[in-house]
Amino acid sequence: MQIPDPALVVLVGASGSGKSTWAARHHRDVEVVSSDALRAVVGSGPSDLDASDDAFRLLDQIVEGRVRRGLTVVVDTLGLDPERRAGWAELARQHGFATVAVVLDTPAAVCRARNSARDRPVPAPVLGAQLQRMREVRAELDAEGWDVRAVATDAPEPVTSTTPAAEPAPGSGPRVLLQVSRFPWDDDPLAWLRDVARAADEAGFAGLALMDHLIQIPQVGRAWDPIPEPWVTLGALAALGTDLELGTLCTPATFRSPGIIAKAAATLDVLTGGRAFCGLGAGWWGREHAAYALDFPPTAQRLDDLEVAAETVRALWAPGTKAYAGDRVDLPETTCYPRPAGPLPLVIGGGGEQRTLRIAARWGDACNVQGDLETVRRKTAVLRKHCDDVGRPHDEVAVTVLDIAVVGDDRDDAWTRVERLRGRAKAADFAARHHAGDVVAHRERHDRLLEEGVGTIFLALPDLGGADDVERIAGLARR
Repeated sequence: MQIPDPALVVLVGASGSGKSTWAARHHRDVEVVSSDALRAVVGSGPSDLDASDDAFRLLDQIVEGRVRRGLTVVVDTLGLDPERRAGWAELARQHGFATVAVVLDTPAAVCRARNSARDRPVPAPVLGAQLQRMREVRAELDAEGWDVRAVATDAPEPVTSTTPAAEPAPGSGPRVLLQVSRFPWDDDPLAWLRDVARAADEAGFAGLALMDHLIQIPQVGRAWDPIPEPWVTLGALAALGTDLELGTLCTPATFRSPGIIAKAAATLDVLTGGRAFCGLGAGWWGREHAAYALDFPPTAQRLDDLEVAAETVRALWAPGTKAYAGDRVDLPETTCYPRPAGPLPLVIGGGGEQRTLRIAARWGDACNVQGDLETVRRKTAVLRKHCDDVGRPHDEVAVTVLDIAVVGDDRDDAWTRVERLRGRAKAADFAARHHAGDVVAHRERHDRLLEEGVGTIFLALPDLGGADDVERIAGLARR
């Protein structure tokens, strides 16, 4: 079942119905607040009913605290009290949370058998009353307006983190390229790059993209962390003889003259046998421009420069050597040899809806955007409108996504990584922004992007350490 994250999840079921087992299967221990466990904290044990009032006061406080912080909380109680359910649901809605009711509709005979096997079983008349009450709960939940209603007839055994995810069928999802933005290579840079690239190739990733910056950006690391010049580095990777597509995501038009970008990309394409691509953007970080004595004009001028660069590389990659006179560019000749080995994809980076996506519609083979599913859907619609305006078929300009994702071995590991990476950001915000989850969750999310027309994803790990991390996420490769 699809459970939103974050969400308030209220379990509803009689004693012995399997609520705690269901919670352990689907959620982390810290996300589950159990009235039985809290009775053991404030009383003599989980069956100490005299401690119920104190236990529920603590439970309500924990629910409120997690909801205020934007963190999923699973309420593991009987869930049969409509007033308590209403109070939790109202709190969740006030904070913009999804509300989920999971009904454990386990057969009465199973509940009774499990109850009788307990050290301190619930008295038979009490359990009978709970089972009777369950017959009334469905209608109440219908009237309470829960965002998600789910029914589990019996809770399966918990799945351990060693259970392998099913391998995706080749071509069953979007193409995934590994975007490398951090380089913790220690004393042997070339060996680190080689190992990462070969791991990506062996895992089945379609390609490898390098970030193009002169100083490591604060979103990724410290200013003194290494950040290699990408076109030189891509040349070294081309010599490995892998099947990876190679390119930048993205080269700022402010760093190099358009003709030099065209020459570098065409050369890489020849060296790789036609497996190069060129990501091109407007540039955004003033600090690195100032540090390297590069002009950093206002946004409008940088977008003009991007359009000039896109038109120039298009002209220089075209057949022949004749003069070129275009919208913004005039060239006395277009002598650029070696020519690209084949069609060399030009990816325009950035999601600016007025200018950047229009530049992509006019000159690009693709645009590259960031954001959640709704953002991608909106920007795709804007791109299509620009294609209509400039007279290009929609299928000539692909939508690609830069996906900076926290990928864990399981849900617990994903949240451990969130805590390690988030800095001063709120955990819930950081997790949502980076779609924290395991390989299966990310693969399902990528499939939803494919349904929206996204055929290529550039996947970046904020904690990429080396080849081992690439092997760990091999289930996301779709080549």
